[in-house]
Amino acid sequence: MKKLFITLVTMLAFPGAAYAVVNINTATQAELQTITGINAAKAKAIIDYRTKAGAFRSTDDLENVEGISSQTVDLNVIRPQISITGPTTIRKEAKPAAK
Repeated sequence: MKKLFITLVTMLAFPGAAYAVVNINTATQAELQTITGINAAKAKAIIDYRTKAGAFRSTDDLENVEGISSQTVDLNVIRPQISITGPTTIRKEAKPAAK
């Protein structure tokens, strides 16, 4: 019972810890740029690749995009941030307090 209580308290204490998940098959350039290590040029390259080659079948297919490789983007870091199915959900950033 004590473990359950601690688990519930922990889950409620850190609601903002959820990651953003970007569907690389449907995301806009701005949405793709929310992924760690993806800048405007790489986001555009992702969109150009999926336009020419079709939908990504696996998150590993990102390595086929020009400008994205294990040397330029740590794929192990971005895997939790991307998907090939489902909606794109961008984490809401906390708004600054009004003065």
